[in-house]
Amino acid sequence: MAGEIQDNVWPLPKFKFQVTFTDPAKIQVQFSEVSGLDAEAQIIEYRHGNSKENWAIKMPGIQKFNNVTLKRGVFVGNNDYFDWFAKIKANTIKRADITIQLLNQDNEPTMTWNLSKAWPTKVTSTDLKSDANEAAIETLEIAFESLTIKNENKPGTAAS
Repeated sequence: MAGEIQDNVWPLPKFKFQVTFTDPAKIQVQFSEVSGLDAEAQIIEYRHGNSKENWAIKMPGIQKFNNVTLKRGVFVGNNDYFDWFAKIKANTIKRADITIQLLNQDNEPTMTWNLSKAWPTKVTSTDLKSDANEAAIETLEIAFESLTIKNENKPGTAAS
């Protein structure tokens, strides 16, 4: 059949994924969009006082992770985002570990992002428009302390 040999060279589609919260039991939550799975190392510029070169060298510094944004539809009786956000009181927030998995056509994970010690930093309600014809979507922005990325086809981590 055409394409069977080339299956490993095609990029993975991004529309099939799952998000699991560990709180302390595992809870799977459905989202329509996940964004902000970024990691970077801050740059430290340094120059010796007696260096003959007239430029600084660049060294890797502390790793930095952007906030992750999760979007989902608004459902009657579901106030989970706002309930979690309301628990923020003087550094006593309930933190959760979050696992985001990109799935293949057989619902098996192909990529996994593990966010540790996550907590909500921002909750955005849906916009309201009298002439709109789309689902109401709410947004949750999450801060976290570390990110581990794993490609299920290759052992090891890409960032942590």
